[in-house]
Amino acid sequence: MNISNSRISERTIKYKWSPFSRSQILERDGVVPIVRGAGARVFDIEGKSYLDCHAGLWLVNAGYGRSEIAEAISRQAHELAWFSSFEGFTNLPSTDLAERLVALLKPEGMAKVFFSSGGSDAAETALKIARMYWKLQGQGQRYKIISRERAYHGVSFGAMSATGMPANRNAFEPLVPGFRHAIAPDRYRHAALSESEAATYFADDVERLIVSEGPASVAALIAEPIQGAGGVIIPPQGYLQRVQEICRKHGVLLILDEVITGFGRTGEWFGARNWGLQPDMITMAKGLTSGYLPLGATAVTEKLFEVFRNHEAKGGAFRHGNTYSGHPIACAAALANIDIIDSEGLVANAKRVGAHLLSALKPLEDHAMVGEVSGLGLIGRVQLTANRTARTPLPPALAAGDRIAAEMRRRGVIMRQLPHDVLSYSPPLCLTIEEANELAGVFHEAIEVVYSQIRKDL
Repeated sequence: MNISNSRISERTIKYKWSPFSRSQILERDGVVPIVRGAGARVFDIEGKSYLDCHAGLWLVNAGYGRSEIAEAISRQAHELAWFSSFEGFTNLPSTDLAERLVALLKPEGMAKVFFSSGGSDAAETALKIARMYWKLQGQGQRYKIISRERAYHGVSFGAMSATGMPANRNAFEPLVPGFRHAIAPDRYRHAALSESEAATYFADDVERLIVSEGPASVAALIAEPIQGAGGVIIPPQGYLQRVQEICRKHGVLLILDEVITGFGRTGEWFGARNWGLQPDMITMAKGLTSGYLPLGATAVTEKLFEVFRNHEAKGGAFRHGNTYSGHPIACAAALANIDIIDSEGLVANAKRVGAHLLSALKPLEDHAMVGEVSGLGLIGRVQLTANRTARTPLPPALAAGDRIAAEMRRRGVIMRQLPHDVLSYSPPLCLTIEEANELAGVFHEAIEVVYSQIRKDL
């Protein structure tokens, strides 16, 4: 039987419609069939090893090949593969996981957890909670949601409407009404501002938007602590604290989208902890199970939940839920995953190895094609540019980021090209110092190769 990379690629292209696909490019370049993983590495069907510096899609926090998670899945599947959490029933793994998450999120003030099927569903849940919360308090005019440009919150209609990436939304318009977008807090694009000036400038734009819409019409603000797919935007110090103050000042609910930043990615259990935030809601997915099974969750404060509880006491209900909410096998996987992250100190490892990796990549800031290298824990970016001084974008036709990523892949390292000339990294949290050095070394090699090919066109 022919099981080469090229044969699997042919079959994939013939039969499979891939997510966010550009079919003609896949037909031209092929796809890589990944069949096995161990630690921070994955292997294609021909046995080639790749250091996966994107953790699949920001999410394999515990690393590949974790038998503990596989065994937890198997045990639960044999005991109880599925039962609904609707109509007064539950299953033990979902109850255990809800209790565990509330304990983990005690510093953020969370008290209740609503399970869903993934990140988009978790965001959708939070948005529906926000709108219904105000209706239950006689303020149904508060329906607007503030997000940010370059934000990514998912692909369902509500989550997509909150997303601040036009390329992800335009083909599906008209969208859900009532969504507004403030400026993305990307200090790189505002080089003249100091850190504190940038924090004030970006936060003031959030307040300007709330005030211009009318605070009495705004239900919530939804924000990723670090904007992932929009370019790994790490906000200036003080910005998120100021945004929280603005939300409280105007009575606007604060939703933190921790789908990417949760479960150790930033060197803290949750991204909120880097800035001492206490939001009204937190959405989770991805690192919740390290991708071993799909699962999302939306956590809320006791104060917020009590409004719904009082409504239920009068015969009302929160008429929202996913069939697979609290799926017992997915929850069992999440519990095993959290055990690994906790017992192996992977949050601290993300902070330690992430700091080393950032130091190893920082010399790239001297390269003619690099404008900035930034990171927090094991999430970061290399910002490419055509001119370091003017910070001008690269000509799209050169496809510089794609070419660097392809060159790295040929050398056995996976990084991801994002919009706005960004190459991102978010490897498994079990990454070692040696693997961090490998990542940095391959990046240095790949950018030199690509720069030598395109420098005359810059």
